[in-house]
Amino acid sequence: MPKLFRIVILLLILATVAQTAWLAKSRATAWEHTLFVGIYPIAADDSETTRRYVDQLKPDSFQKIDAFFDDEAKRWGLTILRPVSTTVAPPLTQRPPPPPRNPSALEAILWSLQMRWWAWRHDAIAGPKPAIRLFVLFHDPEHNPMLSHSVGLTQGMLGVINAFASQEMAGSNAVIIAHELLHTLGATDKYDPANNFPRFPAGYAEPDKQPVLPQSYAEIMGGRIPITASAAETPRSLDQVMIGPETAREIRWAK
Repeated sequence: MPKLFRIVILLLILATVAQTAWLAKSRATAWEHTLFVGIYPIAADDSETTRRYVDQLKPDSFQKIDAFFDDEAKRWGLTILRPVSTTVAPPLTQRPPPPPRNPSALEAILWSLQMRWWAWRHDAIAGPKPAIRLFVLFHDPEHNPMLSHSVGLTQGMLGVINAFASQEMAGSNAVIIAHELLHTLGATDKYDPANNFPRFPAGYAEPDKQPVLPQSYAEIMGGRIPITASAAETPRSLDQVMIGPETAREIRWAK
């Protein structure tokens, strides 16, 4: 009986969390009000370069993400004046629990709950409480030329993002952050995980373009700009990125 009681309690907690998350996502993707996004910078290593980079970030350091969503929303016919508004929280000194590699369904659920608990305990930010919380771990590119995979969770509307502590990489950082932000709203990846190549047609920004290759932009969830049938380029900034038709449908910008 005690074991059965614990299982019942756990199921009730999971059901409550799931319902709360569903309601939050439904409100967010109604696009009736500005979606406030909190970006929480974290120095992911002990490099002085990383510390200086994190310390110089200002509340409006990611306005290019706001401008990207402004422009794309207008292109898709939304009437909301400012769909997304980012603000940067004071740097955190603690790092979030790392996501498990190749997790089972149970491991993924447990990490998601653990991450939401951790995020609740580290949610110090000025102004309106954000609907989406993105914890960005910055790395010194001299010490970490390759970054671990970032994660955006629809359940809880939060993300754990790896980025470079480099002004030269600020544009590509913004692309990654916008990509994971869209994951929290229900957008799915549109590239082949085996080779990271964008899938046609969903992973192409302009799938109806003739000729279809080369593409001029990356689809935000496709991740790269297809140039030939076997070659694609990484976008350097959000100026080279668009929200494609399937992603627009997933976040309720299109039917």
